[in-house]
Amino acid sequence: MVIRRLPEEGSLVRGRSRCEHCGAVLTVRDLVPFASWLATAGRCRHCGARLGWFYPAVELAALALALIALGVDHGAAAWLDFLLGCWLLALGWIDVDHGVLPDSLTLPLIAVGLLVVGTLQPDDVADRVPGAALGYLFLAGVAWAYRRLRGREGLGLGDAKLFAAAGAWVGAFALPSVLLGAAVSALAAAAVMVLCGRSLSRSSALPFGPFLAAATWAVWLYGPIRF
Repeated sequence: MVIRRLPEEGSLVRGRSRCEHCGAVLTVRDLVPFASWLATAGRCRHCGARLGWFYPAVELAALALALIALGVDHGAAAWLDFLLGCWLLALGWIDVDHGVLPDSLTLPLIAVGLLVVGTLQPDDVADRVPGAALGYLFLAGVAWAYRRLRGREGLGLGDAKLFAAAGAWVGAFALPSVLLGAAVSALAAAAVMVLCGRSLSRSSALPFGPFLAAATWAVWLYGPIRF
């Protein structure tokens, strides 16, 4: 719901879920994760239109996040891992679909990260606040330098805000690990795209948000790389 509605400025709390093709209101039997999609063979129960793989893909991704969180932590800590993972999943998916990282998700993520650390690990706040500031300033500076040198946008401020959120959650000293993980995974994705026959050039655009999101969650779960 967040991935679909938020970029289109739709309400997340008002309005019933509807078929995107015929507008029919969806009931509980249509909204059971994955099972409803399987039961109707991936089609709307009312008009028969194909629903595509978006819904089951998001639901299976969320299931994978839950299983990973339970494999790393338990109890309340696993729920927190899962919440952060779903938040980052929504941000990454929106960036892929729309090329934007909404302030309505990135800015609260910074605040929640600082609140969580302040509540659970108050001694680490001195690392998290500078982490958020450094995360934003670093990528904002990279974006400014790229624009000055190339005369076009190469990195959005949404990426800088997401990196600030990473700093709020994992701290200043873990930011190099997040950035390295994001850069390496982005290069690997580009290499796979080329191997699959997609033509890439210096002007090709590849959203960085999904890679920042994945690297942030990995560092949150497993800690920074030991150099």
